[in-house]
Amino acid sequence: MPVALKSAAEIDRMRAAGAAVAACHDAVRAILKPGVTTRELDDAVWRAMRQRGGSPLFLSFPNADGDGPPFPAVTCISVQDEVVHGIPSDRPLKAGELVSVDVGVRLNGWCGDSGWTYAVGEPSPEHARLMDCGRESLAFALRELPRRKRWSEIAGPLAEIAAAAGFGVVKEFSGHGLGRTMHEEPEVPNYADDLRSNWDFDLVPGLTLAIEPMLTAGSPEVSVSDDDWWTVTTDDGSAAVHFEHTVALTERGVEILTAGVGESLPL
Repeated sequence: MPVALKSAAEIDRMRAAGAAVAACHDAVRAILKPGVTTRELDDAVWRAMRQRGGSPLFLSFPNADGDGPPFPAVTCISVQDEVVHGIPSDRPLKAGELVSVDVGVRLNGWCGDSGWTYAVGEPSPEHARLMDCGRESLAFALRELPRRKRWSEIAGPLAEIAAAAGFGVVKEFSGHGLGRTMHEEPEVPNYADDLRSNWDFDLVPGLTLAIEPMLTAGSPEVSVSDDDWWTVTTDDGSAAVHFEHTVALTERGVEILTAGVGESLPL
């Protein structure tokens, strides 16, 4: 399918959805501490989403396998070696753990999507370095988006940033276009996918993308849980981070539509 470029009016509507996503992350940060369960984080997101008049993108989303169950929660919450698609539970968070919270909201027919990795208490030096690299990877992509002509000019250096720091780039999962639906063309990989044809795309005004680097402290190899059919974990048990913003490329440059999620990035 062709890429659906958005008008200024459509981007305005997506900005409102992005603000709802940011409000959900505010609710997470307000209660995040050791002892809080991931289910409590999910409940806080659900309350914030309803207060904004939004509905969840992830709840009851079909399993990609086709045979597995639909996603059972509002929020994807992934802890430590879980990369993405973690299911909230009654497991309490422990001091020093990393928790990645991914929130998707539909508001008035338009979508916003942002994931962010938080430290529970004080992170270890290695976890802090991994988080810094993940944030810098996302910041690099956003800085370069208005300056480059093709996504491959960003994707290749993205993988090099992680490799130079000694971290892995998850290749099985990518960013994506979004607008009226959560997953639109184009697919937005975090590396130069030279093994496939027709994966690259032009960077032109009107693009609305979810850009989301996923890095691992060790091997980039990951697997989907055989137990719940959703949770993606690193094969070697190493920690992972996930940083994602919904952005629009306009004639004036790049706009972060989910601004307010996580820390400000050096753009």
